[in-house]
Amino acid sequence: MRLLAWLTAAVGAVLTVCYLLTGLTGGPGDWVNGFLVGPCLLLFAVPDLLVFGRLLGTFRGVGQLPAEFRGAPLAVGTVRAVERTGLSVNDQPQLDILLDVDTEEGRSFRAVARRVVDLTELSLLTPGTRLPVRYLPGDAAGGAGAAGGGKAAAGQVARVVVATDAAPQEVQRVTGRVQLAKGEITARQLRIAEEGREAHAVVVAMTPTGEVRGERAVVRLTLRVTRPDGTAFDSTQEKNVPASLAPGLQPGTVVPVRYLPDEESEVVVMLRATP
Repeated sequence: MRLLAWLTAAVGAVLTVCYLLTGLTGGPGDWVNGFLVGPCLLLFAVPDLLVFGRLLGTFRGVGQLPAEFRGAPLAVGTVRAVERTGLSVNDQPQLDILLDVDTEEGRSFRAVARRVVDLTELSLLTPGTRLPVRYLPGDAAGGAGAAGGGKAAAGQVARVVVATDAAPQEVQRVTGRVQLAKGEITARQLRIAEEGREAHAVVVAMTPTGEVRGERAVVRLTLRVTRPDGTAFDSTQEKNVPASLAPGLQPGTVVPVRYLPDEESEVVVMLRATP
């Protein structure tokens, strides 16, 4: 569309020159001639084509990653605040989502993801919700905190995008490594999540312990896991879980889990707190 606009502008410019030469070298009646179409193209057609091209680019960009972020590293962003920009596309609001981003290398920085969100997703974007994001390493370096995962200083805000292109397996892998870097899981739990046998379990009981680790409540969780042969075993463990996962861990709920067949003492729940 932009190429068409520039081609139209070039044709309009040539015709406008011809129009001026004809009018200036002839009589008063010679100002009305066929070359008048040139100024009309420059005044009306070209601006309309440029505006339409921008709008078309906006609509095509909804739900797609900007070119600069394609193939960029994946990280996990925790929602801190959500604000409407005032723009909407097809009645869907555009939001600025303020995030604390954690990388699998253990670095943390503050960032803003601008995104057009379906109205049904608004209720999911609450503080504490985790989203997969892609970031540009240069931006992350500018907003990163001190070595060891310190938070960015106030005012240092990088730009990221929600990783709508990321496969669930890729998101799970990066999420596990971020949790390991933040001390939320152990290396053994990460190994179970990545290499363990897939199964389903029924939540038998979930009891809050009253302890809080970081921003997560610690609960005592009892699961009844069904093996591939139909037999079952119970596992009771203490787990620190985000508030967004609590509704999915109520007694009687069936959840996906992983465990090591040769050591069933620990089970990893595979729920993800992402919309």
